[in-house]
Amino acid sequence: MADVPMPQLGETVTEGTITRWFKQVGDSIAEDEPLFEVSTDKVDSEVPSPVSGTLTEILVEEGDTVDVGTVLARIGDAGDAPAPARAEEPAAEPQPAEAPKDAPTPAPSSSPAPASGSHSGGSVDQQDQHFDIVVIGGGPGGYATALYGASAGLNIALIEKHKMGGTCLNVGCIPAKELLETAHVYRTLQHAADFGFTISEPEINWGKTLERKQDVVDKLVGGLSQLLKSRKVTVFDGHGKLGADHVVSISGGESGDLSISGDSVVIATGSLPRTIPGFDVDGEIVMTSDEFLSMDPLPTSAVVIGGGAIGCEFASTMSDMGTDVTILEALPKILPGCDADVTRAVQQSFKKREIDIKTGVAVTGHEPKKGGGTTVSFGEGETIDVDVVVVSVGRRPNTDDIGLDGTKVQLSERGFVEVDELCRTPEPGVWSVGDCIATPALAHIAFMEGIVVVKDILGEDPLPIDYANVPWAIYCHPEVAFAGMSEEAAKEAGYDVVTSKHRWTGNGRAMIVGETEGLVKIIAENQGDGTGGRILGVHLCGPWATEQLGQGYLAVNWEATVDDVAAFIQPHPTLSELFGESVLAMTGRSLHG
Repeated sequence: MADVPMPQLGETVTEGTITRWFKQVGDSIAEDEPLFEVSTDKVDSEVPSPVSGTLTEILVEEGDTVDVGTVLARIGDAGDAPAPARAEEPAAEPQPAEAPKDAPTPAPSSSPAPASGSHSGGSVDQQDQHFDIVVIGGGPGGYATALYGASAGLNIALIEKHKMGGTCLNVGCIPAKELLETAHVYRTLQHAADFGFTISEPEINWGKTLERKQDVVDKLVGGLSQLLKSRKVTVFDGHGKLGADHVVSISGGESGDLSISGDSVVIATGSLPRTIPGFDVDGEIVMTSDEFLSMDPLPTSAVVIGGGAIGCEFASTMSDMGTDVTILEALPKILPGCDADVTRAVQQSFKKREIDIKTGVAVTGHEPKKGGGTTVSFGEGETIDVDVVVVSVGRRPNTDDIGLDGTKVQLSERGFVEVDELCRTPEPGVWSVGDCIATPALAHIAFMEGIVVVKDILGEDPLPIDYANVPWAIYCHPEVAFAGMSEEAAKEAGYDVVTSKHRWTGNGRAMIVGETEGLVKIIAENQGDGTGGRILGVHLCGPWATEQLGQGYLAVNWEATVDDVAAFIQPHPTLSELFGESVLAMTGRSLHG
């Protein structure tokens, strides 16, 4: 007997309305045959049956709205009798959706649009299982390519050797931000007295934190698997290698050893954490992001090697949860690439929270201690004793074993797949997206690269991504978000600029929520009279900065002027008012600042 749960048809979807059952109790149904239709605030979708058999029970009626994970129906073996009618009972407890593990068979394409772009073509050695697009890698770049291509009517194969969702869903964006949110809740409880609440000192149940983190991950991975299934994407479990003539060999997974082919192939193999000499990863004392996100117990003290975005997020999480944290950064400042004023604001906040930051220092090794922990050596003969070392020195492309023999696909000296502005490799009909190419290693960039590639395959002449102006988001406390040039970069590019900086200390909503650290900074071209012209960069540091960047990102990418944006009405009281005030001040007139 197999339960049929309500799937999660999107990262933020929590419930759905059953609009139609295609089968009735007692009907036979085949695996992948449409079973019911569901409507959410994101998508209307036909959901296929996870197994073949007889529909023995329908637990939810048409028109009912249920939470993700709720059991909707049960399917028994072929010939099983329907379950007897039952008295009304409480709704079933939600259960996480699980993607079936059976080896896939190719799904038929409904009127697939043929590849027609100028990069399409090349010699194709068509295998028994042939697809419009074969995608190697199931992370954000890979699954975005698959989902977008399938929505365009293409027959897609997606190969993943580990867990669907790649680094982002499993050991990256999602679990890291979940732990940061846990830290935020703990921080809030510690300041409950400021809001008139008298509570005892909160205690941390780190095991429960990790359990909740994993539950979020599992639901999203299960929802993604269900979404791919509903779009009829054929998923192969195994390690994919590209060979000549668009043939991809698959091995080492539950799908067995086989070869498939595609009119087009997209390499989306992602990235791996970089390591450094003298710090062999053991998962207990020395760890990368992969191990950090499941670390148990929470350490009393830690060194974070690397003060970039990920390193600062990890440091922020541990510090808020009570760990003594030291950041060791080889460069002159943490958060390289961020505007200097933003970096300064983060440093000031970290200092208040007693996060020790040492910049311009190199680590030379560590010596584990008999009683646990280790002694880290750095700088000019300095040492520090800590429980754990978190190595956060960036990521490297995962391209060591992806085949490529007999193709024109090339790797750079650093291991990236070389592509042009539309993610095309030198091999006709082969593209590459995501962390394995030398573009910003951000999930949302990989999403867009997947969209660009599908449009290019279909001959729709997509615009290339403007990588200089993409949105960046860093989720440490205080948060950082920006788009466009920093003040330093704009000056180096030859612009005569004016800037506007406003702090959260005077913003009503920031005072209400009790978070007034940080600032908003706008960089614009100088019109010659001290007022601002075209907006070149928007930089936010403070409460929910990552959620506020949208209008700044649009302003930069639409090459809007200060006068254009100053005319926007900002709702009151909101955090986003500070962006509006900062832009308005660049007209030569202002309200509150």
